[in-house]
Amino acid sequence: MDVFAVPGDRHKGWYLSLMAPNTKGPEFAWLDPSRLYCNSQALADCAKDLLSPFQSDNIDLVAGMDAMGFILGASVATALGKGFLAVRKAGHLCVPTQGQSYTDYTGREKTMEVRLDVLRPGSRVLLVDQWIETGGTMKAAIQLVEKLGATVVGVAAVAIENTEGGRWIKENYKFSHCIPEELQSQIDGKYLDSFKSFNN
Repeated sequence: MDVFAVPGDRHKGWYLSLMAPNTKGPEFAWLDPSRLYCNSQALADCAKDLLSPFQSDNIDLVAGMDAMGFILGASVATALGKGFLAVRKAGHLCVPTQGQSYTDYTGREKTMEVRLDVLRPGSRVLLVDQWIETGGTMKAAIQLVEKLGATVVGVAAVAIENTEGGRWIKENYKFSHCIPEELQSQIDGKYLDSFKSFNN
C-alpha cells in the first residue's frame, strides 16, 4: 500500500497494512510499525482507535515509552487534549528522577525513569507504547507511575503480543490495541500474511 494512500472505507485497523516487514535480517525487529506514522490520516485514526475503550475514563495525562512510544503517545495526548509525559531511558533527564530497572524484549537489563515534578498521588495516567512484546518495558512504566502514587488508567499500543508479560498486562489493566482478533495469532507468530486483506 502506498504510504500516503487513504482508502475510502477507513475501517478500524486499515492502517496496519502500512507497516513494513523486516528486510535486513534477524538482528532487526521483524516489523516496522512506524511507517504508518508517515500517513497523517493513519496516525490520527490509530490514535482514535486506541482511545476508543477509554472514552468514559477520566485521564489527566498520557505517558509514552522511550523512544517510539513518544510519537504515538504524543498523538494520543493531542487527540485527547491532554499533556504528554516522556518515560525516558536512564541518564537523559537533567532533573531529579525516579528510576525502575527492567529486562527489555532483547533480554538486556535496563533502567527507565520519569521526572519527579509531574506525577502526583491521584493523577490518572494512560500509558502508550508502539508495541508490547515481552511486556517488560510497560511493566516497568506501570511500576514507576504507581510508585509515585499515580493511577494507571490503562495501557495502549499498536499491538500487545500474547506473551507472558502481554497476558499479565491484559489480565491486570484496561488495555487497547489495534490488532483485530483474527490476526492476533499472526502477531504472536511474528508474520503478517493476512495483512494483505487490509488492502482489499
